[in-house]
Amino acid sequence: MNTDFRDRISRLDFWSASVDPRPLAGGITNTNFIVDHRGERFVVRVGKDIPVHGVMRFNEIAAARAAHAAGISPEIVYSEDGLFIMRYIDGTPFSEEDVQKKENLAPLVSLLRTCHTEIPKHFKGPALAFWPFHVCRNYIRTAEEGKSRMTSHLPRFLEMNENLEKQIGEIHLVFGHNDLLAANFIHDGSRLWLLDWDYAGYNTALFDLANLSSNNALSLKQEEDLLETYYQRRVTDKLRRRFAAMKCVSLLRETLWSIVSEIHSTLDFDYVRYTGTNLSRLEKAYDALEQMD
Repeated sequence: MNTDFRDRISRLDFWSASVDPRPLAGGITNTNFIVDHRGERFVVRVGKDIPVHGVMRFNEIAAARAAHAAGISPEIVYSEDGLFIMRYIDGTPFSEEDVQKKENLAPLVSLLRTCHTEIPKHFKGPALAFWPFHVCRNYIRTAEEGKSRMTSHLPRFLEMNENLEKQIGEIHLVFGHNDLLAANFIHDGSRLWLLDWDYAGYNTALFDLANLSSNNALSLKQEEDLLETYYQRRVTDKLRRRFAAMKCVSLLRETLWSIVSEIHSTLDFDYVRYTGTNLSRLEKAYDALEQMD
């Protein structure tokens, strides 16, 4: 398949000289390549819509363009059906340990606040919503229809999801990234960038904050600092509990994403292991939430 993609990329009218696309490792939703062209470097992302995950490329591209206009993501210079080209950021992807460092807290929060408040000012065309409880319900149905090996777990996942949605209560909508894995942050030596807008859409800021924590194993102290820095106020018991509930939602969604990917994805990735890792984190977080009663 990579050979077919490389041939397609090489033939794009965007290039004015011959190019040699090179695979870029790390994608678990897309296939990515690096291309050097006339002294500039680009990243080419190849991927069609993925309805089972709610990934619609028109939305991803529009979000990425708006994020560039907001100053937090690289420029997209070309797009067509199932493919787009963006400028390469010469930097280092974050690790979980980088996200956990105290000196990175303020830049991370600043990046998220810009995402939440500035992207809507630049977004053109229709935009998707990312309501995690709907996402989880849909994943549960998809896993059941696909006769997942985890079918016996699905009723409990559905019960968890309904309980957590009640606990979250009313929300304020912002524009969320919704997929804050450490590797989606790139540091170029002077500043942070945020990439990969596959799941972008209107949501609550609390999900991005919880998602950042659950994906990067933040400690309780780091979570408190994150919430105080973002909301600019002391953390109340009510906020602390809602955050704990949303962290469970984030982990439930990631677990179900992996369960569905086990059935439907053709990418070379160990989804079974990823399911196990996130399920273990979910059980721990849900137990901690119940102990808060």
